[in-house]
Amino acid sequence: MTPPAPAPAPPTATHRLELADEAATAAFASRLAAALGPGTVIWLSGGLGAGKTTLVRGVLRALGHTGKVRSPTFTLLEPYNLVRFPVYHFDFYRFSSANEWRDAGFDEYFRGDGACLVEWPDLAGPDLPRPELALRLGFADGDAGGTGTARVLEIDAFGDAGLRCLNAAVAAS
Repeated sequence: MTPPAPAPAPPTATHRLELADEAATAAFASRLAAALGPGTVIWLSGGLGAGKTTLVRGVLRALGHTGKVRSPTFTLLEPYNLVRFPVYHFDFYRFSSANEWRDAGFDEYFRGDGACLVEWPDLAGPDLPRPELALRLGFADGDAGGTGTARVLEIDAFGDAGLRCLNAAVAAS
């Protein structure tokens, strides 16, 4: 069993948003995309169907990607070579041992030339690079079965870079 990634240092700031539907998720993702840059690491947590890949899809669309956005559940990584900078979308759901991400050679992607969006970071082990933002998506109250479109997004920002991303992403919400 993979030991969970340790929590980053206490967050610099925390924010909670209610996302009424997929359009609200896309709007938040667009604001988040505007704040991203090379070297940004974002962790995305939440149960199956909570909207992690939907949020990533919105970020990629806002950064100019027009093709399909696939969940990397089976491929583990989907790279996107965009005009501003590359975006690396990881999904560690299928990991079963600590540092499997490093054994796969993924550590090189966390060295600053692109943004890394990581689904299921808790399954990657304790050496996964710490995020600027940790996003937790969940179903809105009264929708524990995931039948509706409303979501709750809890955001923790870490350090100055995380705080800048958070402030930019929630400024117009």
